Amino acid sequence: MIKGSNSRARRAVTRLGATGTAVIVLGAAAGAGSAGASTRVPASSSPVTIKIAVVSNPDMETIEALTPYFEKQNPGIKVVYDTLPENSERQLIETDITTHANEFNAVMISNYETPIWAHNGWLVNLSAYTAHDPSYDVNDLLKPIRDALSVNGQLYSVPFYGESSAVYYRKDLFAAAHLKMPLHPTWAQIASFAQKLNNPAKGVAGICLRGQNGWGENLAALDTVINTWGGEWFNMKWQPQLTSPAVESATNFYVNLVRKYGEPGASNDGFTECLNDYNAGKAAMWYDATVAAGSFTGAQNDAKGSIFANTGYAYAPVGPAHIPSGWLYTWSLSIPSGTANEAATWKFLSWATSKQYEQLDASKNGWAAVPPGTRMSLYNNPNYKKFAFANITLHSILSANPDQPTKAKVPYVGVQFVDIPQFVALGTEVSNQISAAIAGTESVKAALATSESDAQTVARTSGLEK
Repeated sequence: MIKGSNSRARRAVTRLGATGTAVIVLGAAAGAGSAGASTRVPASSSPVTIKIAVVSNPDMETIEALTPYFEKQNPGIKVVYDTLPENSERQLIETDITTHANEFNAVMISNYETPIWAHNGWLVNLSAYTAHDPSYDVNDLLKPIRDALSVNGQLYSVPFYGESSAVYYRKDLFAAAHLKMPLHPTWAQIASFAQKLNNPAKGVAGICLRGQNGWGENLAALDTVINTWGGEWFNMKWQPQLTSPAVESATNFYVNLVRKYGEPGASNDGFTECLNDYNAGKAAMWYDATVAAGSFTGAQNDAKGSIFANTGYAYAPVGPAHIPSGWLYTWSLSIPSGTANEAATWKFLSWATSKQYEQLDASKNGWAAVPPGTRMSLYNNPNYKKFAFANITLHSILSANPDQPTKAKVPYVGVQFVDIPQFVALGTEVSNQISAAIAGTESVKAALATSESDAQTVARTSGLEK
């Protein structure tokens, strides 16, 4: 997960500057103290309200609907959600955490933020809780996901769901066009299928791809394409490589694919918009997160003729460099250091990410809809193993390589992000350029030139460049 814990700590210092150094030193002490103190925090004897900031997506809509079951079992705890679109939630949480406003008892973050914030002392060490909660079965968590949320073997966030990336395709449309999707397609094959299946007259795009700005939106997909083309963000000297031939070729491919055969208005589309389009029958293919499979229309009952019943699955496509390109990501729940009602908050987090929650969700919505990618027991469950996407999701997560995501050796960790604190700002700016290229208001060459300049500024001012 981390190429040496010292490197992650050093990068955190470069973000915060001179004043940040003191914060990190104090924060590290506070984090260690919180880890030890966690087991001594008693459960509240009076009713408490747990406020949680989460991303707006189908799985979070489900847990909100099921939360009354938790509240009934724990009458002293009331759970209140602040649900926001991904980009908005990221901004709100970063502000809350970095200013120590402590507006939330728990926050939904990813494997990008968790190690950085844990090093800064901003998150509670949850291993102190799991060690005294055998029923949670922390060892059941998939190792790549658990490692991605840990620092020095200590867990600072618990995964609500985990994911890689995959291709979804309409089996009925492929059959009608006499096309066959390989289990392991190339991007060249995907582009050929998209061309043949693109049918604007009938309102069906050949493929849906993320074009919306945001480092967790269009860059999540594009970065996997760049990796499998043999490109990278930085070389081992932290010199930006965003105008290299490989990156330019990969970006041109992605932009041209979505502009020619993708959904109308793609520059405004992220995960949610593409999910809606695919569910509405407006796309013949979709490349995105493996978690989407459980949110297709008909997933709850596998209805004949539904989008779910007519969907096939394939591994993330590879490009000219033949580098596997499935990403590794998890939306997880953390407790910010210094918030009130810590023990009660853990009680909710342990329920929300437990085997018991999976059983409850399955009993109400079917096994296909259970949050995927976190527990090995789910993938050993015959009720879940029967779905074609289960095996692809599991093996994509287990084979993802965030330590070496591209052809050349790189100094960072992350398949679809770069594990430096500065990536929030840099990735956002680069994603703005890519969105403009998809919208046709800027050329790919110009977008990458601006992005390269931004990356050079970050490398120089943060002290990364050697």
